[in-house]
Amino acid sequence: MRISELSRRSGVSIPTIKYYLRDGLLPPGHATAANQADYNEDHLRRLRLIRSLIGVRGLSVSATKDVLAAVDEQQGDMHLLLGLVLGALPVERSGRPPRRDGAEEPAGAGAAAGDAAEDVAALTAEMGWKTSPNPPAAQVVTETLETLRALGMDYDWRSLLPYAHLADRAARLDLDQLEGAGDPLQQAERAILLTVLLEPALLALRRLAQEHHSAQRFSNG
Repeated sequence: MRISELSRRSGVSIPTIKYYLRDGLLPPGHATAANQADYNEDHLRRLRLIRSLIGVRGLSVSATKDVLAAVDEQQGDMHLLLGLVLGALPVERSGRPPRRDGAEEPAGAGAAAGDAAEDVAALTAEMGWKTSPNPPAAQVVTETLETLRALGMDYDWRSLLPYAHLADRAARLDLDQLEGAGDPLQQAERAILLTVLLEPALLALRRLAQEHHSAQRFSNG
């Protein structure tokens, strides 16, 4: 396809496509003349993934370039690929995911978050979840537990356990929806859209359910 069709099918403007080509995010097409090239379905899938990383996940062009370099190296490992595009795993400037041997303690780890970090470890063990060492999501849970306790809430990992079971069911639904997109880049794009775009809607559904149950329990009619 010509660049005009690539633009139409991807929803990305021609000047933006040319910028991605110049910056190396998108590989060059097959040259047919001095100033013309043809593009194929691989270009379309990669362009849609670029659009999702920048427009939906909010990554910079530089960060997107790093993620794409890692994706190129890890297309045979769908689990690792999803971790890279969704931000569950950080990406080094080399384009490779960092080693996960657990040899280095993450920045900020220590006694300040010790109790909450132990709670998160207990929670993941109770759920039987196998995750990479020190995932960013675990740090968010740790910091949340620390804040709740600092505000006087008696909250530990057992309090989160019912929510963890709900999250486990939601995660299964997320991955079920990736089936049917056989190409790794299509699966990566779909994962970003379903994860990032659905999160506000899931929170909104929780608020609607809270309003409903509050009315049932506490409303005077």
